[in-house]
Amino acid sequence: MDKLGRKQIEVDKKLDDLSFYLDGLFKVPGVGWRFGLDALIGLIPNVGDTLTFLPSMYILVAGVRYGVPKITLLRMAFNIGLDYVVGMVPFIGDAFDFVWKANQQNMNLIRTRAAGPGTGTTTSDYVFVFGLIALLIFLLFGSIIASGFILYWVFLSRPFI
Repeated sequence: MDKLGRKQIEVDKKLDDLSFYLDGLFKVPGVGWRFGLDALIGLIPNVGDTLTFLPSMYILVAGVRYGVPKITLLRMAFNIGLDYVVGMVPFIGDAFDFVWKANQQNMNLIRTRAAGPGTGTTTSDYVFVFGLIALLIFLLFGSIIASGFILYWVFLSRPFI
């Protein structure tokens, strides 16, 4: 049971470990504040957030396997999208990555909202989640293209003097 009295299901340890590595692997001594590889890799502009985007998609697909309702899958996709979009903003996004734990939030949603592994999963659930993934990938490519145009404008359309 969680704090609100909802039943929690057991999730695969590998899935839980993936979330831990991405969002809570390192601990700041004396404070107890945790951050993971998502925040560290995210320090590399554009590339870091793109690399950590892929394991987040795996957790989203796992939500379907555990029978998470579609509205919760939508919330999980929102968590991932927000993490990616804000993470792309220099400095602010880096600080945001240290605080916003999208993967841990999504794992908590799976634990509290899932029916259980393999229960209630239909083809329409997979179609829905792959539609969400397509939308998130569109967001990914759109942000990369926008970054390219911004870099082009900054470096080629202005004199360096």
